[in-house]
Amino acid sequence: MNYKEVLENARTCIGNYCKACNVCNGIVCKNSIPGPGAKGVGDTAIRNYQKWQEIRVNMDTLCQSRPVDTTLKLFGQTFKYPFFAGPVGAVNMHYSDKFSDMTYNDILVSACMENGIAAFTGDGTNPQVMESATAAIAKVNGRGIPTIKPWNIDTINEKMDLVHRADAFAVAMDIDAAGLPFLKNMTPPAGGKSVDELRRISEIAGVPFIVKGIMNIKGALKAKEAGAKAIVVSNHGGRVLDQCPSTAEVLPEIAEAVGSEMKILVDGGIRSGTDIFKALALGADGVLICRPFVTAVYGGEKAGVKIYIEKLAEELKDTMTMCGAFSLSEITKDMVRR
Repeated sequence: MNYKEVLENARTCIGNYCKACNVCNGIVCKNSIPGPGAKGVGDTAIRNYQKWQEIRVNMDTLCQSRPVDTTLKLFGQTFKYPFFAGPVGAVNMHYSDKFSDMTYNDILVSACMENGIAAFTGDGTNPQVMESATAAIAKVNGRGIPTIKPWNIDTINEKMDLVHRADAFAVAMDIDAAGLPFLKNMTPPAGGKSVDELRRISEIAGVPFIVKGIMNIKGALKAKEAGAKAIVVSNHGGRVLDQCPSTAEVLPEIAEAVGSEMKILVDGGIRSGTDIFKALALGADGVLICRPFVTAVYGGEKAGVKIYIEKLAEELKDTMTMCGAFSLSEITKDMVRR
């Protein structure tokens, strides 16, 4: 099986909303929610993708060729590549019922671990979503990152207990999920958090705490003040607020402001190894990719995930070689043209 066949297989079972496009750029699904689309007119997801394409890479082959090292070290863990599978929840609502959140996470978490990376897992209004996600992470000796929605403190405490039992090496909160349409007026309640509230959650975590959903310097500084060890520059794939800037547009200024003090991850429209290279050149330590991993699971289960990881890895290695960077630390901002 190759990546083209993974996409073809996915189209037979992924549901009515996602079309498993050759390039997942948000144009076809646009504002389909439920489904993989974005909020409002749906332009933020499209903008996320397009802005990465506007950044070009600067080729330089006048250097001594060496083996390429794509290794990333993060919070005491060593990963083969600087990218992660992003969190997704309610797959049977947004895609099809071929998988539940439980079976989806079981496949994704183990496949990522076996191929040298890690998966962020999702959360949902159904308690079984977090229970199954943390169970999947426990099976791979904590090699995964549970992502908790911004619930009230009692619910967060319950979910943190699951995180601790799974021995996860880090935990995230997608703070921007407060804007998800299906979380409004839900029980338990979810919503934004003050710096003091976030600091308390960081302390409860007991492991490196990652705040996902940062889109400006002010938010990054607040996350740092609250004790976060990393942030994810993210607009939640355009699913929580219409008319947002793209993550590529805001990443450089955020990385310049806090990149020396905390780890910077980024998501949103990153679809190739070349895009990953661009993100690292603009100041990110690593990236998250979400929607295409869903397609990979639906199109080939663990084999599909492996094929997609290998595709990204080869594209990244090729770009690094052609730009004269043979380790992640050698990727610099002058290697891209904005």
